[in-house]
Amino acid sequence: MDAASILTKLGTLTARPWAFLILLVYAVLWLIFEPHSLNWHGVATLATWAMTLFIQRAEHRDTQALQAKIDELIRSNGSARDEITEIDQKEPEEIEERRRRS
Repeated sequence: MDAASILTKLGTLTARPWAFLILLVYAVLWLIFEPHSLNWHGVATLATWAMTLFIQRAEHRDTQALQAKIDELIRSNGSARDEITEIDQKEPEEIEERRRRS
C-alpha cells in the first residue's frame, strides 16, 4: 500500500463516529494521568482536534451525498460509460489524470 492510499484511507477513517470516541478517551486519559497539564493550551488542542473531526465528518457526508446523486444520474443515462461509476474507488491523482485525458 503506497502513501497516497494510506492518506486517503486515513481521511475516510477520521470521518467515522469512533474518531470522536478516540478523542473522548484521549481527553479522559489526559485528565486521569496529567490533570495539572490540562491548561488552556491543552483545552485549545482538544477543541482544535474536535473541530477538525467535525469538519472532516461534514465534508465526508457532503461528498457521499454528491456521489450518490451523481451515481444515480449516471445510471439513469443510457449513454454513460459504466467504468465512470467506479472512479470514486481511485486515488485522487488517478482521477485528476483521467480528467486531464478526457
